[in-house]
Parts: sequence; structure tokens; C-alpha cells
Amino acid sequence: MESFDEVMAARLPALSRYAAVLTGDRDLAQDVVQDALIRAHARWGRIARMDRPDLYLRRMVFTEYLSLRRRRARRAALEQARRPVDEHGPDHAVGHAERDDLWSRLATLPPRHRAVLVLRYYEDLSDGEIAEVLQCAVASVRVYRARAFAALRLELELEESR
Repeated sequence: MESFDEVMAARLPALSRYAAVLTGDRDLAQDVVQDALIRAHARWGRIARMDRPDLYLRRMVFTEYLSLRRRRARRAALEQARRPVDEHGPDHAVGHAERDDLWSRLATLPPRHRAVLVLRYYEDLSDGEIAEVLQCAVASVRVYRARAFAALRLELELEESR
């Protein structure tokens, strides 16, 4: 059985990246990971005995993201309204612009749809592993992914028709 410190040394960068992609905000991602790991540390004896503790840690990060998102939704809306408008416009570097576009499109998706896309295409997990992380059926993972793609396609079609 690996110790909490050993697992964190190996998995913390991946968990942080996962949370950053999931939340779209590195600062928020750090908060989510930190809160999830505090809870994980308290339960480490049970978690370490699992077949795939890394998947359970991802699930904890996802669950923490959902609850933190609910708690911070109102405060985030107020902060966004108070931020000054950038007079210089968006970053002109193509790579940054595409990444920003992807972030904004992912942000429009419901949390589970976004999580499925992040876990599949960023974390390269199988449908079964994603189902385990999200505590749902494999069929649900496929439905979430199909609905996410449908929503993204519809958004692109609407933009092109304008």
C-alpha cells in the first residue's frame, strides 16, 4: 500500500492539470485539488486499498469542483461584473486564441458533459474509467459525450450562419 505522500508526488501534477482543464481557471483548480486532497488524506487508509486510487482521487476532484462551483457561482458572477474591460482586446497569438475559444466553448457545457470530454480527450481515460470517476453507467458516459458534441456542433453552426 502506497503512502499518501508517495501517491501525491506521483499524481499531483496530473490531478492539477485535470482540475485546471475541468474548471478553466488555474486558481480555482488549485483550490479544488487542495480541498479534495484534504478530504482524501483523512480517508487515505480506505482509499489506498482500492484497485485504482487515482480514479477515486479524480472523482473526488470532480465532486469538489461541483460543490465548489455551486458555492462560488454567485460570487464569481459578481466578480466578473466588476472586472474592467480589456482595452487591448484578446491575445493575437493564434494558439492562445484557439485555446481561449476552446475554454469558452467547454465552459458552456454542463459539468458532467465537460468532465466526460476532459477525461476522455485530455486525460485519455476509457469510457469505463470515466464511468467509475463520475459514478455513472458506461452508457451514460456515451450519452454525455454525444450530447456535448451535439451542443458544440450546434453552437458552431449557429456562429457560421450569422
